[in-house]
Amino acid sequence: MTKILIISENHHGKCVDLLLTQIVINVRMVQPFYYKCKIRRVRRVMFQQVRQNRMFQDVIYQIEEAILDGRLRVGDRLPPERELKEMFKTSRGTLREALRVLEQKGLISIKTGVNGGSYISAVTTHQVSESLDLLIRYQKISLSDLAEFREGVEGLVASLAAGRADREGTKQLQRLLYEAKKFLSEGMSAWDAFIRNDNALHMELARIAGNPVYESVLRTVHDNINRYYEQFLPRSEEVMKENYEDLRRIVDAVVSNKPEDARRQARVHVRRFNRFMEKKGELK
Repeated sequence: MTKILIISENHHGKCVDLLLTQIVINVRMVQPFYYKCKIRRVRRVMFQQVRQNRMFQDVIYQIEEAILDGRLRVGDRLPPERELKEMFKTSRGTLREALRVLEQKGLISIKTGVNGGSYISAVTTHQVSESLDLLIRYQKISLSDLAEFREGVEGLVASLAAGRADREGTKQLQRLLYEAKKFLSEGMSAWDAFIRNDNALHMELARIAGNPVYESVLRTVHDNINRYYEQFLPRSEEVMKENYEDLRRIVDAVVSNKPEDARRQARVHVRRFNRFMEKKGELK
C-alpha cells in the first residue's frame, strides 16, 4: 500500500492531477488508467500536524525543512491553503502568517490570479545577510564586536582580491582611489562623498575576491554602517587623510598581487577607524 498521485482523464479528455493526501490506495486499483494517462511518482506526505504550543513556528520550520532537504524544489507550488490547513491541523490565520514570514525570508513567493498560490523561490545570498542587516541597522552590535568582525572578514577579502584581481578589477580600484584623492582635496565639504567612495572601494574588493557570501555580508555591513559613522566617527580632515593613506596602501598591495600585505593593510585600516570611533564614544 502506498500513497500515489493519479493523473487521470477528465470529461474534456485532458489529464488532471488528483493528489491523494489523506487516503491510501492499492496501486492495482488504478491499472485501468494506464492506457490513457501516466502515473507520476509523488513525494510522501511531507507535513504533519503541528505542536499546539508552537503552531506558528512549527509551520515555518516544516516548510523550511522540506525546502532544505529537497522535497520542495524551486518552482514547486505548495498545496492549496485548504489542504495545508488539514495537513498542519491549524487555523487559516496561523497558516497565512507563517506563509507571510516565509515570503519575507525570500523562500516562497505568493501569487494571485488564475495560477495563484505559494511557489518555492530560489535561495540567494540575500537571506544570508537579513539578520545581520537588522543587527547593524539598529546598532545592536558593539563597536568592538563590529570591528573584530570586519578585521577578520575584510582582511581575508583583501587577501583574496590580491590573489584574484584582473586588469578590469585593478583599473576600477585605481579609479576609486583617484576619486578618493579628489574628494580629499576638496576638504570637509566632500566628507559624505568621501565616505561613500570608501564604501564603494571596499565593495569592489569584495567583488574581485569572487565569493558571493563575503560580498553579500559586506554589502550588508557597508549599507548600514553609516549609522555608526554618524554617531561615533569624528568629522575631520585628519580622519580623511589617514583613511585615504590606508586605502592607497590596500590598493597598492592588491594591484601588486601581495595577499598578506593586503590582509595586513585592511586590518590596520579597520582598526584605525574603530579607534577613532571609540575615542569619540568615550567623550559622549
